[in-house]
Amino acid sequence: MTSKLGSAATVKVVQRITGPNGVNAGVGALTQGGPDFVGLVAASQVRAQNAAGALAERAQGVKYPAVNVYCEKIVNNLKEKFQTFSGQVQMAIEIQQSQDRLDGIEDSLEVYVDATMQMLDGNRGDWGDGMYYAGGYEVAFGPVKQGGKNFIQVAKVTFEIGVNRN
Repeated sequence: MTSKLGSAATVKVVQRITGPNGVNAGVGALTQGGPDFVGLVAASQVRAQNAAGALAERAQGVKYPAVNVYCEKIVNNLKEKFQTFSGQVQMAIEIQQSQDRLDGIEDSLEVYVDATMQMLDGNRGDWGDGMYYAGGYEVAFGPVKQGGKNFIQVAKVTFEIGVNRN
């Protein structure tokens, strides 16, 4: 049951990222097509996988920004009696931004992270199939490294989805 639970939660998150009120809606609102417009995230750039950036780039080829969604942890703490599963699924959204110049890479990554946070804020509540998102997330920014198109930076947004299933 738990392996299917992680996959089911990942699918729900990907649907919200690529949906009409997803990350692209936030990117559009934040940049308003201005001179610092960073570009939209195509559905093909959102992947349900937990793979290192360099590995994914070599194996599949990557278009940036790349968004990886995966389940980090499943906790069945039986909060509700008489449920087979009652706990949390910890999810991660990893956003990788790469460009040929060091200048502005952090600014453009922050736009995608802000858009992701807006998407999560707008999707509080019942997600169906016994899943709900109460709100709250944590963002961690990694350092700029060599890779991708020349420089790459990764941000990781983690949050929990509550699950009650029989």
